[in-house]
Amino acid sequence: MTKPSHSPAANAASSSIPFLQELGIHVVESGGGQAQVELILQARHLNGWQVAHGGVIMTMLDNVMSLAGRSMEPNIRGGVTIEMKTSFMQPGGTEGCRLLAKGKVVHASTSIYFCEGELWNGDKLVAKASGTFKFIRRTDVAKKMTPA
Repeated sequence: MTKPSHSPAANAASSSIPFLQELGIHVVESGGGQAQVELILQARHLNGWQVAHGGVIMTMLDNVMSLAGRSMEPNIRGGVTIEMKTSFMQPGGTEGCRLLAKGKVVHASTSIYFCEGELWNGDKLVAKASGTFKFIRRTDVAKKMTPA
């Protein structure tokens, strides 16, 4: 991946998501339809076998693909995941390992974008994903939802 420029809007969007803050996911870089995020695994990120939980891996892939899409247009406030497929190649790592997720846009239309992501533990490919996202240009989506 080439070294894209940082996108302040993308960094702000990721840092404003409480779930990502709770997990400790950090944006490494974002711009030009590409992004990278990282996480240092802690005990709270592990499953019963003491390796990275699949939900943590999928969250990182979902976030990095959406971040790559948001980096393409300054008016995008977020992305809604329409569909995501993840393939796990090997365990994600143990406590103290640094996971790096890389995402890129492979095609974008007016409101839908198609992305791919990879999650790495050092030189080991842990998982690959593809996702379809819808552009969100407004941030008041929650106001439109009615309680169940």
